[in-house]
Amino acid sequence: MRKIILGCLGITLLLSSCVSQKKYADMEAKAKEAQDLLNSATVKLNTCLEDKAAATSKMQTLEDQNAFLKANNQDLINNMGNLTTLTSKGADNLEKSLESLKEKDLTIRKLNDAITRRDSVNLALVQSLKGVLGNLDDEDIEISVEKGVVFVSISDKLLFRSGSFNVTQRAKEILGKVAQVVNNKPDFEFMVEGHTDTDPYNSGVLYDNWDLSVKRATSVVRILQKDYGVDPKRMTAAGRGEYIPVSPTDKAKNRRTRIVVLPKIDQFYSMIEEGMKDPKIN
Repeated sequence: MRKIILGCLGITLLLSSCVSQKKYADMEAKAKEAQDLLNSATVKLNTCLEDKAAATSKMQTLEDQNAFLKANNQDLINNMGNLTTLTSKGADNLEKSLESLKEKDLTIRKLNDAITRRDSVNLALVQSLKGVLGNLDDEDIEISVEKGVVFVSISDKLLFRSGSFNVTQRAKEILGKVAQVVNNKPDFEFMVEGHTDTDPYNSGVLYDNWDLSVKRATSVVRILQKDYGVDPKRMTAAGRGEYIPVSPTDKAKNRRTRIVVLPKIDQFYSMIEEGMKDPKIN
């Protein structure tokens, strides 16, 4: 009986030993499986951490770029405002420049119109003078226009005897024809200039050629005033002596009396003012 019991106990211990080893193997397998899962999870975790770090770095880069773009956008907005201001100022300056050009062009047109009318008046004056003096020798009387001024140059052999400042009878006839024209042009003033050659004046009555040229000019002015009624307020007597010759060799050409016919300055400005009222200009 005892042997039977001992046998049963041995079988029981053997069975218990067998069951424990099996469970241990199962547990060991599960532990290995868990370790494998842990290792796999650890790898995935490390990968995720790396991906997170990369994403964080990329996000920081994007945030920096976004901040840069925002700053640039603000600069562009500011620049657009500045450009708008500059463009507005440029447009104003351009408009002012155009207005200035228009004013200058208008002024030039007015001046040109006044000069044209002045030249027309001068041309009419020249034609009138040539009309009354046209039968005389051109070498003795010359009528010309220079820089808007009419000149009547009369040789001294028609007006005076050598060394004298007394006007000859023939000269009075010539001066009467000149007076006829200038009396018909009351808006003009004129100057009578006496000119001599370089030969010294030796008669003793006057001081020199300059003195002689002045006396000849005043003699002509007096004839025009007293004999032909020319208003003395319109005349000026001047002596040039030998200092403005027309020829370096021909002394006869240098001995002359020149009548310089001038439009009044205020008359010229009146022409400009009249031009301003012209509807074609305005």
